[in-house]
Amino acid sequence: MVNTFSIEKYFTQYKKVFLDQNSKLNLISKNDEKVLFEKHIYDSLSIKLTNLLKSGQTILDIGCGGGFPCIPIAIEYPQINVVGIDSIRKKINAINTIKEELKLNNLETICDRVENLKGQKFDIVTSRAVASLAKISEYALPLLKKDGVFVAYKSKKISEELAEAKPILSKFNAKVLNIIEYTLPLEEVYQRNLILIGF
Repeated sequence: MVNTFSIEKYFTQYKKVFLDQNSKLNLISKNDEKVLFEKHIYDSLSIKLTNLLKSGQTILDIGCGGGFPCIPIAIEYPQINVVGIDSIRKKINAINTIKEELKLNNLETICDRVENLKGQKFDIVTSRAVASLAKISEYALPLLKKDGVFVAYKSKKISEELAEAKPILSKFNAKVLNIIEYTLPLEEVYQRNLILIGF
């Protein structure tokens, strides 16, 4: 088990390595660099609110982009195996560089489109700021184990997305298990939602 001091040290190092990569690749905007912890890392780790994460699980992060939420989850939960998939090579390369710098042995990356991922099932699938709930659900649900849960990170306005996603959820005999609302620790009110979908 990693103690709190080790975790804090990890995240301090992570910030340094991430900002170095961001200066080359623009993984997040320059303005967001000032609120990296508050807007991106805190948001990534809001998955804690679900109480889903357990030792030995596997997590797939679809469209992992600059490494959110896959890298913060891999740091915070060294006992969980995390896979990040993205079709953009420069983003995967950046995640791999961060992974090597931080020695994150529980993080794996795949450079491909998620629809090409065959023959694997995961306990949890995540997606943050990738596509509409309907579209991403169609990719995520077939990759879940029988008792798995898809956790979609979404902004405040979700009623329309939920309505659009209903036919897709029905297609896979899936349903919304819970919606967890939370607010990011920013000066302005920045409300977010975790939509939990399962069978």
